[in-house]
Amino acid sequence: MMRLLPKSLFGRLVLVLFGGLLVAQLLSAYINFAERDRMLIRATGLQSGQRIAEVVKLLDSLGPQERQRIVTVLNIPPQVVSLEKAPIEPSDVVTSAPQLSMFSTVLRTALGDGREIRVAMREVNDMQRPGFIPENREAMMDHQFPQFFMRRLMMGGVFFLTQVQLSDGTWISFDTHLPKESASLPGRLLLTLTVLLLAVLGISVMAVRWVTRPLHILASAADELGRDINRPPLPETGPVEVRRAAHAFNSMQAKLVRFVQDRTRILTAMSHDLKTPITRMRLRADLLEDDDLRGRFEKDLREMELMVTHTLDFIRGLGDGEVAHPVDVMALLESLQADNEEMGRQVIIEGMVRNHYVGVAPLLKRCLSNLIDNAVLYGKSATVIVEDGSDALRIRVRDEGPGIPDAELEKAFEPFYRLESSRNRETGGTGLGLAIARNIAQTHGGDIELHNRPKAGLEAVLTLPR
Repeated sequence: MMRLLPKSLFGRLVLVLFGGLLVAQLLSAYINFAERDRMLIRATGLQSGQRIAEVVKLLDSLGPQERQRIVTVLNIPPQVVSLEKAPIEPSDVVTSAPQLSMFSTVLRTALGDGREIRVAMREVNDMQRPGFIPENREAMMDHQFPQFFMRRLMMGGVFFLTQVQLSDGTWISFDTHLPKESASLPGRLLLTLTVLLLAVLGISVMAVRWVTRPLHILASAADELGRDINRPPLPETGPVEVRRAAHAFNSMQAKLVRFVQDRTRILTAMSHDLKTPITRMRLRADLLEDDDLRGRFEKDLREMELMVTHTLDFIRGLGDGEVAHPVDVMALLESLQADNEEMGRQVIIEGMVRNHYVGVAPLLKRCLSNLIDNAVLYGKSATVIVEDGSDALRIRVRDEGPGIPDAELEKAFEPFYRLESSRNRETGGTGLGLAIARNIAQTHGGDIELHNRPKAGLEAVLTLPR
């Protein structure tokens, strides 16, 4: 059931409003139709019942000839009166319905005795009619039916056939015609309810959109904050709740900006202060007479300086504030391939980027360089597979190395994290390569994931949304 619900808050609110309005309109229509039927029975049933009871009492007091003369006088549409020797047994009629039960009760109460009564109802189309009314035009003329009534029969509608037994056993039949317009559903009422439903639903959709739009803006701002922490603040306008949410978001963004700036300033000062003792240590190392000891000192100093530089790049946000431009990613990959081939490394490129990607070229080059360097250093070679789609650009960098334990795939992105097998001075690095690469990807709104290949090797998947 939950799978059928819309995923968005807007869709769910519209569904709830539409369902509520639909139920309300159906109940309203039911009440109106019930009231219509009640008023119709009251208008036709009570009046007809009283009239039939008065006619029955009058005919009971007359002889056969006088009865026929009175019946001829009373035979006025929309009610046709006739005398029969036996009750008529019409076909395709309804003998049990709330309307008939109510009409029978009214008639029995008006008559006040226990004589036999039969009531039936039938919907008539074209020239059909229940029971005793002839089925052809000539028979109608023989019964001297007025042309007006003939036209009413041809128009269709509903006939109520009421048969009452007189005191001498004769049956009198009352054939009451209810016009089609009165018997059918009120079209204007249905049109009114439909227009009302559509109008209220349209206004509700506009109201829901007006209410949920600030949430959409807030979600978009939170998504953009991950790409650019210095984005413009949200406008603090609208209802009180929206203004409070926007103010809280802007306050959070301001605190994050201050935190990053303070951290950057501290680490910048630390890196500057560290360079001074590193320089002094390098000068003192030059004074050492032991060449082997001097070489080890200089190597450790170079590693310290490289670690300070990489740490500072990672903390500063890697090109914070640089403007994005269309970048030829294939040119970047081919440049990195040429650089690695000059160093004797094997880098294979498969696939093609159809369109330029909008980003910061130096950062993208460094991200790809870090991924390729990891593949070459730990996996002997690198195979770069380019998948350019309409929604995102995916670049897969595969190697043939031993891979990484599944439990440590995500830890590999942590700063200064290195596997035990790489903790050596030759290939261990600083432990910031993947962290910097993911930081660059997230700056562009994307991400990097690591997967162990089925047979052997590791695959790094760089996803950059377009």
